Amino acid sequence: MQGDSKPRLNRKNMPVWQDITSACSFWMKSLRHLVILSSLCVLISGYSDRDRVHDLMSNFPLIDGHNDLALQLRKHHNNRLSQVDLHNVSKVATDINRLQEGHVQAQMFAVYVICGAQEKDAVRLTLEQIDVIRHMCTKYEELELVTSSQELRNSEMRHKVACLISIEGGHSIDSSLPALRMFYQLGVRSMALTHTCNTPWAESSSKLYNVYQREKNSLTHFGKAVVDEMNRLGMIVDLSHSSWDTAAAVLNQSKAPVIFSHSSSYSICNHSRNVPDWLLRELVRKPIY
Repeated sequence: MQGDSKPRLNRKNMPVWQDITSACSFWMKSLRHLVILSSLCVLISGYSDRDRVHDLMSNFPLIDGHNDLALQLRKHHNNRLSQVDLHNVSKVATDINRLQEGHVQAQMFAVYVICGAQEKDAVRLTLEQIDVIRHMCTKYEELELVTSSQELRNSEMRHKVACLISIEGGHSIDSSLPALRMFYQLGVRSMALTHTCNTPWAESSSKLYNVYQREKNSLTHFGKAVVDEMNRLGMIVDLSHSSWDTAAAVLNQSKAPVIFSHSSSYSICNHSRNVPDWLLRELVRKPIY
């Protein structure tokens, strides 16, 4: 009853909060016993944590949202795939053998070009990076380029590593919706709106480059048009590297779900690239139209 300061009693004349605490304590003790019993079973059966991980990854394969292999191929081999065997590559963090060992079912390969190429040769460099990803994903039988959810499912059934192409930085489209559409035709299915530099229409989380700085206009009218066109095409909007204000504006604008492909939690690691709790809550509340 409102205004009643006495705790409500349950059937055993115990305050409700105390009853809940007692129940929680019982379940915590039971859980500890279960964990101990489980550990004993593991020791007896020889079923290790590695075995458990292997079984989990076999039943639920991983989709990795970001991989810079294409950038490393440009840096170390000038995109000449004839110079390298992608089954086993020592100078980079990824190769086909490790993808398979890690049960990676789908890999988003990043198309990255430097911010210094903005308004210069960014589009050409982007095309070259798309080309090397398409080449490697068709050259090796273990890999398969996919552009739709159905192709992704088919690739899993064929036990292939599905290749998805993602552009890392909106400066790659040179403020051109036709360029965006042509990249889609070439297989691009995701794009991060910024990298470490602002574009004329979206704001980066980084202050490394002193370009296109503005206040209270983190996603311009053209930036909203980019988001709308990506929604229409079926291209995923990636908010990693975007400023918090840009991310919030995109969440308000986009009619489709968005992703943070390679960001962490700001409350755990307080770097401007990472995502604060309030923005993560907005991401969860984002309606799907």
